[in-house]
Amino acid sequence: MKKYTFLLIIVLFFLAVCNIFGQTKTYPFEVKKAGKGSQSLIFIPGFASSGEVWSETTAKFEKNFTCYTLTMAGFAGVKPEANATFTNWEKGIAAYIKDNKIEKPILIGHSMGGGLALAIAADYPELIGKIVIVDALPCLAAISDPNFTSKENNDCTSITGKLTAMPDEQFRQMQTQMIPRLLADSSMQETVIRWSMTSDRNTFAKMYCDFSNTDLREKIKSIQCPSLILLESFFVNMKPAIEAQYKNLKNTDMQYASKGLHFIMYDDKEWYSNQLNNFLSAK
Repeated sequence: MKKYTFLLIIVLFFLAVCNIFGQTKTYPFEVKKAGKGSQSLIFIPGFASSGEVWSETTAKFEKNFTCYTLTMAGFAGVKPEANATFTNWEKGIAAYIKDNKIEKPILIGHSMGGGLALAIAADYPELIGKIVIVDALPCLAAISDPNFTSKENNDCTSITGKLTAMPDEQFRQMQTQMIPRLLADSSMQETVIRWSMTSDRNTFAKMYCDFSNTDLREKIKSIQCPSLILLESFFVNMKPAIEAQYKNLKNTDMQYASKGLHFIMYDDKEWYSNQLNNFLSAK
């Protein structure tokens, strides 16, 4: 009897060890790594976008930097996760930086990815070296309502139900109408539409609702690192409102593109590239 008890203990111990060491920590995104520079860049794409949006950028910088390009879970064909939220994604990126011991990376985020970069730099100021925000605002909803306040328990069921029930052809039509308002470069419009079409519809709806309820205007007071804010050309007409949103961000350089729309990396390539070069090379 003692022999069988001993064997049972050994088996249970073996199973416990296999369970502990067999688990691989997962993050709410896929990562592509390139380059071997001592300074790391982490690229965070925008809403429903693939990390491919940064392909031209990483090709220029991977010679001198280590580049980590993310595609968030549920977007552009990446497997979705059960509980996608802006806060969980922020925590996931911060955890990846800590777990992989990435020393003071520079975060470069577009659109919602810019919002994530702002949130991470505010909540984990000791982690981040610099941030580059490409056409993102601390509070998207405040553009139309400066007095906007986030709802504590925001109910996303209505928009989630509506978008998930939408037939693919109707959803494609909606995206086909929307993308030209965000991207002037017609050669890239179908690519961006495809990213939306291959995104998980539930994630698409939930993150749209969640990000629309996000307000970082006060939070960004905590950001300590240098920042570069690159904004689309139209926003120059709304300077007071835009700069009011960023009034709590110190040590920042805010620049407005000379042409194009929301996807600045496609629509004003030379200007965008020069701005990045100057900021990344500055000590």
